[in-house]
Amino acid sequence: MKKPRVLIVEDESAIAELIAVNLRHNGFEPVWAEDGAGAQRELDAVLPDVILLDWMLPGQNGLTLARKWRSDARTKSVPILMLTARGDEPDKISGLDAGADDYITKPFSTQELMARIRAVLRRRAPEQAGEAVTIGDLNLDPVTHRVSWQGTPLKLGPTEFKLLNFLMRHPERVHSRAQLLDKVWGDHVFIEERTVDVHVKRLREALGMAGALVETVRGVGYRLTSEPHLQQLAVRET
Repeated sequence: MKKPRVLIVEDESAIAELIAVNLRHNGFEPVWAEDGAGAQRELDAVLPDVILLDWMLPGQNGLTLARKWRSDARTKSVPILMLTARGDEPDKISGLDAGADDYITKPFSTQELMARIRAVLRRRAPEQAGEAVTIGDLNLDPVTHRVSWQGTPLKLGPTEFKLLNFLMRHPERVHSRAQLLDKVWGDHVFIEERTVDVHVKRLREALGMAGALVETVRGVGYRLTSEPHLQQLAVRET
């Protein structure tokens, strides 16, 4: 069985070696790059299954690299786990906004790191194909992995697609952040609930005018509205 390949982008060799040893011990194939240029060479050669990306790097920092790889069609779906000593919430949000799938603050235990890597790999696993679902003018087809609004194709990231798929299959129901983490991410033990807010924001931006259909229920969570609300949206658009 092929071992999952993990690209470690870390300029401190001692930390990189410690991570690599633990990865090998847990059945992963680690590859190390000490800066953005080296990481890009590794990505050009073989796509990894996960990227462990340090925030503070010589040259281009982790945020810049995350944005770059998220905008590249070849690397946009590779999970990125940001490693950093910056533990404040605004910094975490910056990392998630840049395209990171998860965030871990130094110092961290190797057990926690392995658990987070396994979690992002589980979330990356292909979803079971189901029937297409339509809410008003919004259509989602899990087989072709396409979303359209009023016939216009929309581009969604893999996590945003899974989030929309779940919400569209349970319209008008309010889901807490914890419920969404459990149902969409599959494992919320090591993921912060604030992560949901970041991905909902990304989903709304990707949906454009249809983003108004994803409602925030203050103090509770989120829901996707159904056709009666679509009619109200159409009135606001005119």
